[in-house]
Amino acid sequence: MKNTFVNFEGKVCLVTGAGSPTGIGFAAAKILAGLGGRVALIATTERIYDRAAELTAGGADAKGYIADLMDREQVSRVVAEIAADFGTIHVLINNAGMVQTGVAEEDLTPIVDMAYENWDDSLNRNLNIPFNVTKCVLPYMISQNYGRIVNVSSVTGPVVSNPGEASYSAAKAAIVGMSRALAIEVGRHNITVNNVLPGWIGTASQTEAEAAGGFNTPMKRSADASEVANAIVFLASEEASYITGESLVVDGGNTIQEYKGPSELYY
Repeated sequence: MKNTFVNFEGKVCLVTGAGSPTGIGFAAAKILAGLGGRVALIATTERIYDRAAELTAGGADAKGYIADLMDREQVSRVVAEIAADFGTIHVLINNAGMVQTGVAEEDLTPIVDMAYENWDDSLNRNLNIPFNVTKCVLPYMISQNYGRIVNVSSVTGPVVSNPGEASYSAAKAAIVGMSRALAIEVGRHNITVNNVLPGWIGTASQTEAEAAGGFNTPMKRSADASEVANAIVFLASEEASYITGESLVVDGGNTIQEYKGPSELYY
């Protein structure tokens, strides 16, 4: 009998976008490692080696890798390297996107004024990255007749949006559509594909406005990264074996509330 409800012993788990010590990616990696998973972490800078060292210090089998996942040659190289180091890949957490160290934040220009290259860059960063990595990982999952893919999308795009976020919204909504199609394609291989849609998350990159948005949710706070990571880990587990093509919103109830005016006038 297993000691925990979910268990990742013997599973090789690849987590992208895991460089930030306060981010969702590393929070998921820590939980996976704590549940017995062997963890490969990818980011764009050398800080990924610090994250891997934190996991190995706790007794985990973990290794960090540097790659620009918008570059398909680098994706092919790093996935092959991970598979060679660990033997295969059972779990893929597509978390990379949105913010990249050393790169400017998303362009919040309205469509009428948006440069074509900014639109293309946002789709490349937020949609092509999970596509690129998934395409390279799938052959390993198909060959072993097992896999779990969890894409970190967002409520922005699939559920709600904001002015100036057309490209980001388009990319995040497209991830959900891609996941549904892929779930149908690979279900026969015992591979599931699901999405987690975070709302306001209290990471190191959260802005003052985003923190205020978190305060105005029914929970009256932003989520901790680990609260999103727990949802990711469940969908990545063996126990989530009959859930596929789905999207789990983790937003403290923000998108279910109809009234969004001053609380003193209603609730």
